[in-house]
Amino acid sequence: MRIRTWLFLAFVFVPIAEIALFIYVGSVIGIGPTLVIVIATAFAGSWLVTRQGRQTWVRIRDEIVMGQQPTAQLVHGAMILVAGALLLTPGFLTDVAGFLLLVPAVREGLRGWFVARLASRWVVVR
Repeated sequence: MRIRTWLFLAFVFVPIAEIALFIYVGSVIGIGPTLVIVIATAFAGSWLVTRQGRQTWVRIRDEIVMGQQPTAQLVHGAMILVAGALLLTPGFLTDVAGFLLLVPAVREGLRGWFVARLASRWVVVR
């Protein structure tokens, strides 16, 4: 499936799923606790993204100083940036995806999957 199709489906179905989850969670626990959860995840997410982003920046700088190409760290940095964008977007699904991208093992697994997938098409620097 083409990337344009995936993006279209994501732009249509993710907001619908997020709204449905907000309505469901709000009806189960109330609007106040639902808003507290959304605000708490925003604070926790911004703290984690800042912390991991700084750590990744330090690793990138260290690898450059040692004369190595920081390709893996640059990919991790890009995924942390995407995690931050997902965590800024209000919603439970986007928060789960954002927090998953902040787990280093998940990021490394995704990076490995992309490298394996793209290695047959392009020259991939590991």
